[in-house]
Amino acid sequence: MNTFLSYLAIAALFALVLLPALAGLARERRIDRELRDAQRRSRGETPPGTAGAAQPVTAARRPYVGSWART
Repeated sequence: MNTFLSYLAIAALFALVLLPALAGLARERRIDRELRDAQRRSRGETPPGTAGAAQPVTAARRPYVGSWART
């Protein structure tokens, strides 16, 4: 039991040390992404993944049968 508590204490300290670094890394990535998107908008480009966002999605619909058992 003492060994388990020692490992748990070390893992908690390791997490406390890494948490600010990981939060800072996530913040830097978010800022980089926002700057990249702003630069694309200033050049008139659309961000990736938004080219087809203006078109509605149309899917073939089956008529309502009434029950899943009667197909």
